[in-house]
Amino acid sequence: MESAKYVAYVSTYTTGMGDNHGIKIYDVDLEKGRLYEKDQVEITNSSYVTISHNQKYLYSITDFGVEAYEIQKDGELKFINFGSINGMRGCYLSTDYQDEYLFVAGYHDGKITVLKLEENGGVGRITDELFHKGLGSIAERNFRPHVNCVKMTRDNQYLCAADLGMDHVKVYRFDREKGTIKLADVIRSEQESAPRHLKFSPDGSILYIVHELKNYIDVYSYQEVNHTPEFEKIQTISTVNDYHASNSAASALNFSADFQYMVSSNAGDNSVVLYRINQESGLLEKILCLPVSGDYPKDASLFPDNKHLVSLNHESNSMTFFTVDLEKGLLVMNGPEVRVEQPNCIIFYRLP
Repeated sequence: MESAKYVAYVSTYTTGMGDNHGIKIYDVDLEKGRLYEKDQVEITNSSYVTISHNQKYLYSITDFGVEAYEIQKDGELKFINFGSINGMRGCYLSTDYQDEYLFVAGYHDGKITVLKLEENGGVGRITDELFHKGLGSIAERNFRPHVNCVKMTRDNQYLCAADLGMDHVKVYRFDREKGTIKLADVIRSEQESAPRHLKFSPDGSILYIVHELKNYIDVYSYQEVNHTPEFEKIQTISTVNDYHASNSAASALNFSADFQYMVSSNAGDNSVVLYRINQESGLLEKILCLPVSGDYPKDASLFPDNKHLVSLNHESNSMTFFTVDLEKGLLVMNGPEVRVEQPNCIIFYRLP
């Protein structure tokens, strides 16, 4: 039986780089745990990319909006169109579970934009836009709203928006007919903890929130009771060792392909942390927290077979590779680093 083939998409900033290819496409060598550049796509400042749930389309943030691509059989990307978000450049985007809408988070202007998706995967009109308001704790970056992540609950009922300026996650009821959102609940985090990224377990019953400034992940149970979302905190677990570097900032939050493990990363401390996910309870158990040999690991991900790991080091313009032993809790450097300017995020994609 022939083993599955993968490509990896890496989004990068382009401003001041003299290179306007913001998305790099790599062939994945699972056996060796390495990536080999296959192609690149011309797009400015791809802060984040996402793939639709039907696996057919890739969407990327770019200046002033989003771009849609059709994923070809060999993993190449075919441009569909550009859609304006009527605001400053976003930092995160995701689709709902029926791939009917695209949600964009605005870090700079604290704005959530909802866009309708077309039949061909293209980006359509804006159906709702909403600015977060208010003052958080008066700190360097916490004095105003910064929406950093937007993610639907898996029952496709609520849009959760992490606001790391205001230290909470807003939960919006989503009207699928009109494409509009309305506040239903607020999940409050500690002051100056800066909730950054969200992930839901495959069955949708568990929510994971990584907090950038306080370096921990909160785990919540989720259910809908009488048309009301109910979130209950069941765990808080650190992303760093007890003896970590000061000024550390947690960044990544990714599941392994089989949803058995979770990966996070710490800038400042320049480490990656791996957790085993209890399949019954959804709780996290720390396996390791070790250095990534790079500066500011903005994203990190296990390879699809869980045998290797890649770290995207935003400030040292590199990807570093490791062989992983999940039983022993070890990371071993795997070959030389690969140079890539200001990488932001990585997605492994299984070819059909």
